[in-house]
Amino acid sequence: MIKLNIKDETSPLEAVVLGTAESFGGTPKLEDAYDPKSAEHIKDGTYPLEQDMVPEMDAFNAVFEKHGVKVYRPELIKDLNQIFARDIAFVIDDYFFKSNILPDREPELEAIDYVISQIDKDKVITPPAEVHVEGGDVMIHGEHLFVGTYKGADYPDYITARTNKEGVDFLKEFFPNRIVKEFNLSKSNTVAEDNALHLDCCFQPVGKGKAIIHREGFLDEADYQYLVDLFGMENLFHITKKEMYHMFSNVFSISPEVVVSEKNFTRLNDWFRSHGMTVEEIPYAEIAKQEGLLRCSTLPLRRK
Repeated sequence: MIKLNIKDETSPLEAVVLGTAESFGGTPKLEDAYDPKSAEHIKDGTYPLEQDMVPEMDAFNAVFEKHGVKVYRPELIKDLNQIFARDIAFVIDDYFFKSNILPDREPELEAIDYVISQIDKDKVITPPAEVHVEGGDVMIHGEHLFVGTYKGADYPDYITARTNKEGVDFLKEFFPNRIVKEFNLSKSNTVAEDNALHLDCCFQPVGKGKAIIHREGFLDEADYQYLVDLFGMENLFHITKKEMYHMFSNVFSISPEVVVSEKNFTRLNDWFRSHGMTVEEIPYAEIAKQEGLLRCSTLPLRRK
């Protein structure tokens, strides 16, 4: 049996699902792009290649092995993009939630059936069909559950809006003893620098009581202010629009002292070190072209 325990974003990691870039299906047609950044690279002829992404994910896997983390990989499905394990499911406490993802991504969930079958079936939750919620929009921070969403009436028009009001309400009902705080995120189908695809594209807790944040990722100033008040301005690392575009907030914590980051994030990595953290720098710039990075590639199952 696989035991689940996720109560925050930074406690020492014991078990994780890491996606795979093998046989990812090549460059999609422009009309099949899920986000503006992918579309941009499809148009420019710079969409990432399998031979460049596989070594990036191997480097991530090697860091997990170095730190004694048990890693599960999806079963390989030919010509399917299985990189972003965070989209398809997420764990809160000892519950495993399956996401209602875009229909053509359902095989991604089937590829980790061998993991799900080892979890107590009473702890595996399939939300009702009208509930949209993806793991990139869900973060646990003590008694808080942070949830990224988009509240506009034009929600159905945005392929980049992944968690709806019903998703937020579902989590509020499921966790009545937690403070479920939703954040209305900036969305764009066409301009990557204006699009916070998930909450972890503009915010993430790191270390001990610190966080990375992009002010303009939040449509409502009050939502941004809520996090400033909670963490304290001195504990926040503010990123620019360009840094958000490069996915600076999408790093991944192995523990409060150890963070995995992209090797080109010099300004951020220096900040981590200035706060006494160990930075495991790896190349991940090719994967970033699909508007996802390190947190997006992982589905943590258990932290200490």
